[in-house]
Amino acid sequence: MLSGTFTALVTPFRNDEIDVEAFRRLIEAQIEGGVTGIVPVGTTGESPTLSCGERHHVIELAVERAGDRCQVIAGTGSNSTRDAIAHTKAAEEIGADGALLVAPYYNKPGQEGLFRHFAAIAEATSLKLVLYNIPGRCAVDITPDTVIRLAEHFPNIIAIKEAAGQVDRVSELVRRAPKGFTVLSGDDSLTLPFLAVGASGVVSVASNLFPAEVARLVRVFSEGKAAQALSIHQRLFPLFKDLFIEPNPVPIKTALGWRGLISPEVRLPLSGMSEVNATRLRKTITALERALG
Repeated sequence: MLSGTFTALVTPFRNDEIDVEAFRRLIEAQIEGGVTGIVPVGTTGESPTLSCGERHHVIELAVERAGDRCQVIAGTGSNSTRDAIAHTKAAEEIGADGALLVAPYYNKPGQEGLFRHFAAIAEATSLKLVLYNIPGRCAVDITPDTVIRLAEHFPNIIAIKEAAGQVDRVSELVRRAPKGFTVLSGDDSLTLPFLAVGASGVVSVASNLFPAEVARLVRVFSEGKAAQALSIHQRLFPLFKDLFIEPNPVPIKTALGWRGLISPEVRLPLSGMSEVNATRLRKTITALERALG
């Protein structure tokens, strides 16, 4: 069963190269903050702009630094089934604990194509697999029927990162899924609502910056302290929203840059944050830091 807080890690760059030391520092901050796991080479990690060699290098760095201190769920999805299988096998050989598989984008497969895509990957690996449904980016939706069909046929498909923004969807998945299959929120701002209807955690962008606070939200809810979780959610909510005023991961990298943890550099076709939005984000973070004391 997969539960808790998993940080969708940024990939730090410096002069268009992976900043290895910054990446290691970021992972240490996550572990110190008490997250359950880290997710390298996902959307937040700018996976579309990484070469195959870079993707595998980032996963190696994550596995090496994490050791047995937190789980590593590597982003290995692709809109090519062959490539997704190759990336997933590589992650397994490197030593990742699991793989995050985004829905095939651009191709726009039907539900049978989606089923066969994920089935082929599941049959090619013994890794724990997490489906990733984000129709806003992929232009395709993994329907609950397809998710349940996959979960029932393949025991190594153990969870879904749900980023369709629908509480009803989570309710349906939790009600119908086989025992041990879990739902993780794919949107920080919906973590608490999703937890309230049965989700088990979050794959978070905000935890790059505030790992302890996001992990605490999930933890206190799991302990039955709903009012305390709501208080944390309300405090973090403005940040959750402002981290997406420009395409992810531009705002989170900008904020991490202000802290001196990484360079805010992103790869094209992404570009740096506008001055207006940067000012807004800085005000939000400053207010949150004051509130946290």
